[in-house]
Amino acid sequence: MIGVGEVEGLKAADVVHRRLSTMPAATTTVGDVRAFFASSTSHHVALLTDGDRYVGAIEAGSISADADAAAPAAGHVRPAPTIEPCAPAATARDVAMAQPSLRAAVVDGDGVLVGIVAITSTRDGFCGT
Repeated sequence: MIGVGEVEGLKAADVVHRRLSTMPAATTTVGDVRAFFASSTSHHVALLTDGDRYVGAIEAGSISADADAAAPAAGHVRPAPTIEPCAPAATARDVAMAQPSLRAAVVDGDGVLVGIVAITSTRDGFCGT
């Protein structure tokens, strides 16, 4: 695991968690997202995509309890913040740490989801590195 203070000379692409799950933005429902979060305590963000292109993220707990389970989840995404793979790892760390989920999507210039910068709950390292 790469520590959050061990980023000198690294880029965001060097600290991404590449093993991730995505959900199709066109067909995923609020119920699907709720089930995703319920399936693992390590799921902090649901990433919605159109093929390999990033559409947005939904943080755990951000969908109201009264939201219709059959409603499209895409109505609950937030598109930002994202980080380019070539950004300094220190910037990626800071952006991720500023999010309640401690996560930030890494998206290339063509809109393709490369991975996610994920900070451990103890805030001392990058998950999946």
